This record gives sequence, C-alpha cells and structure tokens, in this order.
Amino acid sequence: MHSETAPVLILGSGAAGLSCALRLAEAGREVTVVCKGELASGATLWAQGGISAVLGSDDSLEAHVQDTLIAGAGLCDEAAVRYTVAHGAEVVHWLLERGVAFTRDENDPANQRLHLTREGGHSHRRIAHAADATGRAVETTLATLAASHPRIHVREHTMAVDLIVAGGTRRVVGAYLLDVKTGAVQAQPARAVVLATGGANQVYLYSSNPHGASGDGIAMAWRAGCRVANMEFMQFHPTGLYHPESRAFLISEALRGEGARLTLPDGSPFMQRFDARLELAPRDIVARAIDHEMKRLGIRHVLLDIRHRGAEFIGSHFPSIQAHCLSLGIDITQQPIPVVPIAHFTCGGVRTDLDARTDLDGLYAIGEVACTGLHGANRMASNSLLECLVFARAAALDLDHRWHSLAEASELPAWDASRVSNSDEDVVIAHNWLELRTFMWDYVGIVRTKKRLMRARHRVDLLLNEIDAFYRHYRISADFLELRNLVTVADLIVRSATLRHESRGLHYNLDYPQTETQARATVLTP
Repeated sequence: MHSETAPVLILGSGAAGLSCALRLAEAGREVTVVCKGELASGATLWAQGGISAVLGSDDSLEAHVQDTLIAGAGLCDEAAVRYTVAHGAEVVHWLLERGVAFTRDENDPANQRLHLTREGGHSHRRIAHAADATGRAVETTLATLAASHPRIHVREHTMAVDLIVAGGTRRVVGAYLLDVKTGAVQAQPARAVVLATGGANQVYLYSSNPHGASGDGIAMAWRAGCRVANMEFMQFHPTGLYHPESRAFLISEALRGEGARLTLPDGSPFMQRFDARLELAPRDIVARAIDHEMKRLGIRHVLLDIRHRGAEFIGSHFPSIQAHCLSLGIDITQQPIPVVPIAHFTCGGVRTDLDARTDLDGLYAIGEVACTGLHGANRMASNSLLECLVFARAAALDLDHRWHSLAEASELPAWDASRVSNSDEDVVIAHNWLELRTFMWDYVGIVRTKKRLMRARHRVDLLLNEIDAFYRHYRISADFLELRNLVTVADLIVRSATLRHESRGLHYNLDYPQTETQARATVLTP
C-alpha cells in the first residue's frame, strides 16, 4: 500500500509536533501529522507546571542560562542553553497570539501581565502557566488550530513502524505507518520527517507519562543509523501522587515553588539534611532525598504539605490537583499529600544540532525525543515545554529555508508481510512488557550499582532476542511495536549507564559515587 507524498511528515502531535506543523502551515507548506491516538493526546496534556521564559523585569537571560547550567550538573551544551533561553519569550508570545489562556497577574489592573511562578532550580519567578494545567491549555489550543488548518492533514490512530532510508544514502525518505485499527501497514513517502514522538518513560514500572511514551522515535532513529546521547539520564519527578487508584498523577513542582514542604509521616522536615535550597533544590536532589528517606525508614511515601497557604490560595492556584486529590478522598487544604518519586522525563535522546537536524538528511527531532544539549544531566523544571516550542520553531525555519532543496521522494518499497502469520501467543507481549518495566525500575532506577546494571543487561539481551524472533515471524500490532521500541530504549539506557563511571545529575551509582572533574556526554553510535 502506498500514500501520496507528504511534503513533511510529523510523527507526534504534542506541543512540539503541533507547533512545528502550524508554523510550517502558516508559511504555506503542506504537512501531515501522525498520532497514535486522538490528535489532542500525549504527554503535553499532562504537563502541569508551565513554560520557563524570561518575562519579568527583575529576571535576565543570563540568570536563566546559569540556572539551567547548574541544574544540568556540568553536562549542558552552553550554546544550546543560550539559544533556547534567548527564544523563550518569543515562543510564549507566539502561543498567546494563538489564544492559549495563560494565567494573568491578579495585581495588574490592565490584566495584561502574566502571572509567573517559581519552581525548583530557578532563581526567579519565570514560569508562565495556565493555572495548574498548562499542558492541557497549550495542547487543546494547538490541536484545535491544526484540525481546522487546510494545509495540515491529520492521521489519527496511526503508528510509525520504522523510518525508510534511501538505498545507498543517509537520507530519510519516509516511514512505514501502521493503521492501529485495521492492522494495515503502508509506505508513506515524504520530503522530510520530523520526530516529535516524546520520551520513553514507560520503560519504568511507575511513570507519570501516558501509555504511548514508549520511546518510538528514539528507537526508530537508532535503527535507522542515528546517534543517541545521554540516555542514562532518566528524570524521576520527586512528587508523584501515592495512591492505589492513581499511579500516574503528578503533584506539580509549582506547589513547592509556592511554599509546600516535604515531611516524613511524623511531620518532621528532612530536606535541610540534603540541600540548602530545601524543597527548591533541583529534581535529582529532591528525588534522591525522598528515595533515601523511604529506604532508611522502610516507608512507602513521604508527605507534601501546602495547608499553610490556605484554602483560597490553593483553590485558585491548583484547582486541577485539588479536584483530583478530592476525588480520591484527599483534601489538600486540610491534610498533606502522600508522594513518591516517579519516572518522568527522558533527558537524552536522538542527537541534534540547533536546527533540530539529526545525523540523517531529511530527519529532524524535536521535543523530548531529542538530545539538544539543553538539559545535560538533569532537566530543570518547566524547561521541557520551552524546548519543545523553541526547537519546533528551529525545525520549521530550517525546513522552510531548505524547502526547494528537499527532493521529492520516489516510489518506496511496499511493506512485505507475505512470510508472517497471526500470533497465537499475544500473552508473551503482556508478560515481557511487565518484566521489562519491573527490572528497569528495580535495577536502573534512581540509584544504580554495577551488579544491578549487569542483571539488567542480561535480561535486556534475552528480551531483544525474543522480540526479534517475534518480529520476523508474526504480524505486528501497536502493543508489540511499543514493546519492541521500549526494549531498544532499555538497551540504550543500560549501555549508557554502564559506560558512566561516576555519579552526576540523574545518574547515581553507589559504586562510583564521585563526580569526575571533566564532564563528558555519553554518545552511542549504531
């Protein structure tokens, strides 16, 4: 099966994919957006905190740069940091012009100034937000605009299987796409492909990300021949809600920015023993502190207490969190919130330059799938949506500039399913999925050791062999493709973690507790 050529094929419909699509469409270019589920879905919807940008008169670009470099534990690419920060205010205003309803400063009589909050690692209030559901405001606004734009073509319930590289070249000319509902696979030609597929945090048993965060773009780019970098730096958000009926709900960093305190079950604070910045220390420090106290005391969670701010403040600033907790019987105006660290963000990914180009001609990567160098060894709060928007802009500008040099794709080889059969062992997929996520959580989580990484290496190798055999003999499904991609990503994480003989940022190894003087990126080459 073949499709008409898509001038630009964008895989993913979060903030990165949709903002890139809209920028290209507004420049007069035709775009096809592919999403695994509905158009307005993915991790962006779940983002609570906001978008960091220098918008206040008391803030500066240099302060934002330095905060990001410090949080990144010496591993940030300073050029990428400066580039991203320099365009922060511009992309926030771009969203404002398109109707995103950011929260305004209630002390501004003209109702023009944005309300800015502060989060961990930031020295100033610089987080533009839409109450406590910024991602939802951004995603739904962009999705509405994209759905009605005549130059944007949307393919829902469609998943990319693999990229197609022109024979004898290093140029991406399209992708194989699976119709999730029918199981049909077709070759989709394209002049360029943009990976906006998000992160890989479903590789862990407990994750704040939606089910689709399965590392698809990272795995596909790796198989196609792209380098990946810094995959050992998987961020665990310090405060996921601890509740048996809500395993993937975040308690926003913004609560701590507004004075929420972390305590043990007896009400005693503990962050003073780990960092002078207390609850506003970077995420890796806070997550390790909570993990340490849980293991030291044998407790299942710690507490986050914002009761002292009062019911009126809590209700106006955190309505979504308050409502969700109330639905579970937790009144955050009257009682502290039980919290645990939870897998949250992939700091590494497909290596790109400042134009969002990868190692392959015609292939771009934007958002969480990419490793731009912005985050280094630890992402600072609310720099993620910023990165999505800034590098979506960069990719769109580069594509528009190169438009006439991007060759039309020729006919592509059809998907060959003539030698495969329907599987009668789908239970293997569910079993392997659970096994993978469990041992990654146990062995390659917040704290690692050489022995744990060796155990993970052994299990990853077994799964790689099983999945390769399954792929060659049976028809594929969306569940299988996600498992295949997650095992590939797990392999990359374990390889990268094994190569780093130090503790830095999000990578903490009890056998190598020291931090080396010189910071080096971990770059894997296929």
